[in-house]
Amino acid sequence: MNRKRTDIIAPFKVAVSGIVFTFKTQRHMRFHLYVVLVVILLGIIVNLGFREMLVLLFTISLVLVAEMFNSAIEATVDLVSPSYSPLAKFAKDIAAGAVLITTIVALVVGSLMMLGENRWESLKISLTSETVGLPMMVRFVLGLVVLPVIVVIGKGLGKRGQVLKGGLVSGHAAYAFFLALTVPFVVDNVLATVIAVLLACIVAQSRWEAKIHSIFELALGAGVGSLLAIVIFGVVPK
Repeated sequence: MNRKRTDIIAPFKVAVSGIVFTFKTQRHMRFHLYVVLVVILLGIIVNLGFREMLVLLFTISLVLVAEMFNSAIEATVDLVSPSYSPLAKFAKDIAAGAVLITTIVALVVGSLMMLGENRWESLKISLTSETVGLPMMVRFVLGLVVLPVIVVIGKGLGKRGQVLKGGLVSGHAAYAFFLALTVPFVVDNVLATVIAVLLACIVAQSRWEAKIHSIFELALGAGVGSLLAIVIFGVVPK
């Protein structure tokens, strides 16, 4: 009887030790977990419904699970191939890409949840409304077209990296902060803006943890995206 009980508890202890080990050794896991706690707290503050909280928790759990799989894959690759190998690097890049995808999905889901159905309807009206200058949707599309041109030029000024990976200006950080800084011009909601910027920081942090960009390169990308959003939505005549 005692042996059977031990067999039931042992896998649970192993799983908990894996979570604790990941939290202690992986800095990006700790960062994401802190952000998760902040987002959940904000969800409670804005009175999200029961279903919305369930969707938010499920989406957040995907990010954490992806981070743990990423850490496990990196450890396995380092064990099997301690020296440099293109295949080992490819495996690590795929794992990091999975984390990035789940983070972006969580960013979109969290932002829409915080906006709520009423604000979402107002946002659609705002994006499609005609103004004296350029409509909001045209501004948004213009930003998405101009931003990669600026990023590619910035990458060309640097001496390392490639057009689609690495380089002087981080494209991921530029797009993340462009989208984040678009929020205050479209929706009059300080909380939504804070969440958008926080999630943009997660995207930038994932590129740093993957050792694709330095903090300086991520700062340049964030600055380029933020400045472009301010110019297009705040300076161009409405």
